Amino acid sequence: MLDFLGDLQRTHTCGALRSQHDGQRVTLMGWVNRRRDLGQLLFIDLRDRTGITQIVFDAGANPALHEKASRLRSEYVIAISGRVTRRSPDTVNKNISTGEVEVVADPDPSALRLLNESKTPPFSPADDATSTIANEEMRLKYRYLDLRRPAMQSNIELRHKVALAIRNDLAARGFLEIETPFMTRSTPEGARDYLVPSRVYPGSFYALPQSPQLFKQILMISGFDKYFQIVRCFRDEDLRADRQPEFTQIDLEMTYPQQELVFAVVEGFLTAAFKAAGFALKTPFQRMKYDEAIRLYGNDKPDLRLPPMTDVRPAFTAEDFSELKIDDRLPVVAVRIPNAGKLSDKESKELRAASDLRAPKDKQFLGTFYDLKQIEKKRPELAKKIRQLAGAAENDLVAPIAAIRRDAAPRPANITAQYVNAGHLRLEWAQKFADRHNAFSHTDPAERFRFAWVTDFPMFEYDDSTGGWNAAHHPFTSPHEQDMEKVLAVRDLGSVRALAYDVVLNGTELGSGSIRIHRQDVQKQIFRALGMTDDEARSRFGFFLEALEYGTPPHGGIALGLDRIVMILAGAESLREVIPFPKTAKAVDLMVDAPTPVSEAQLKELGIKTKS
Repeated sequence: MLDFLGDLQRTHTCGALRSQHDGQRVTLMGWVNRRRDLGQLLFIDLRDRTGITQIVFDAGANPALHEKASRLRSEYVIAISGRVTRRSPDTVNKNISTGEVEVVADPDPSALRLLNESKTPPFSPADDATSTIANEEMRLKYRYLDLRRPAMQSNIELRHKVALAIRNDLAARGFLEIETPFMTRSTPEGARDYLVPSRVYPGSFYALPQSPQLFKQILMISGFDKYFQIVRCFRDEDLRADRQPEFTQIDLEMTYPQQELVFAVVEGFLTAAFKAAGFALKTPFQRMKYDEAIRLYGNDKPDLRLPPMTDVRPAFTAEDFSELKIDDRLPVVAVRIPNAGKLSDKESKELRAASDLRAPKDKQFLGTFYDLKQIEKKRPELAKKIRQLAGAAENDLVAPIAAIRRDAAPRPANITAQYVNAGHLRLEWAQKFADRHNAFSHTDPAERFRFAWVTDFPMFEYDDSTGGWNAAHHPFTSPHEQDMEKVLAVRDLGSVRALAYDVVLNGTELGSGSIRIHRQDVQKQIFRALGMTDDEARSRFGFFLEALEYGTPPHGGIALGLDRIVMILAGAESLREVIPFPKTAKAVDLMVDAPTPVSEAQLKELGIKTKS
């Protein structure tokens, strides 16, 4: 029979008791984590989110109470009153914070209250090893059990501490937290919108926000010069380990900023967030332009834990290019992996296979000299020059990467593609040899967390399929003042630079932002450059274009993914480890079984018919 809680109150949490509480009478409440029945003595490990305390029931002191306790099973919810007692030195449990003490249950039968029973769980929250749980789908279906595990509770508490530190830091800088609408108009940009049908206006729809972009810009027009929000956003796109259909971002906007002012604010709240997690950051973060990031890392999200790529073209003579059939129009770069050592024949073959898979089959072929073995035998001086230019130590793996001429009439050279392909291989090889170097496992936070700001992104991207230009960032990003003439004349758009910036950590984009367009004439011209007619621009963004006519100050901002930040701080491999109620890779909530069909009556009320 179950007991009622009544007026009984908890005096301590299960992780609070220490040796200084010896002799105190306490009342604890929580879940039965484990039980050990030694006959005369029964031991119960009682758990709540703060930790575990061992409870002792002695049959000699009270047989009735001992008999009641013997019926307890895993995940039963109980309240227990007793006296704190020091453990003898040989029974101290050094694996838990309360291991020096235990609670001996009072002899009174009412000392134990059974508040609720539990079915045998499909997996035990007491077992904190994720690998022992059958599969991830089981964890998501029984998420309420999974969230009881100490590792998950630690991650969610970390998320709380990080968010609180960010809020406090931004508030101290004069930012106001202002909520923006969840139900707004659809302005498709990039990902698909989640649509919400209107019952009052049949055939019309709201959209869930992909970001609060226009609203936060309107707040700048409204005179709120410093805004922030830790906000839920929604994108109907394919998922992966670091992407969910609904996610949380740290969103901010401010008036009259230069890029460096935005950078200082972000570096400030990230420093506070990492401090809350126990890490000290070094600021300011490294800065680099987009072109530099591509040239040195083959990536606009550079992982600075690894050495940059090196231009080793000067090591090659005209004869080398000819005899090795290297396309001399394209860069020749060397990737260096510190302490990777010499490769076995098997590893060389594996790297060759990786390169072949990476090679763009409809463009120039990408060839690689693996660990210089293919040229060291015939051209030792060339190999020596390559290692010198790459700054390689004796035990470093060095791999020069070059495009190979395969036909008499080679296709047009794509220098950026060559750097990008080399950058992909650089990361693949570094991961493969991660056990040979410590680039990915530094204990020093200054080396473990390598931040960078990437700036001067291209303003436009050409779309071969449509024959037009797309916004590389979003259409509200301001072009460089020096490139404004090209925008107004709609010429040479491929060379226009945006006042856009990304903050990157260890090869992962944490956030993206820009200085915004605050002039209506420039905003209209950007829409025209993107192929929008004036009527289409008014139809989609008329309310915003009108707002720009009423004294809009210069402004800019950024949005960072809170989920990604916490994932990195927790050392997790998936966002699902730091989100309380995530979706699967197919955007399904297994716990509540969503999405799900709705009744015909609901559809009729909304004026909607569905097709199979």
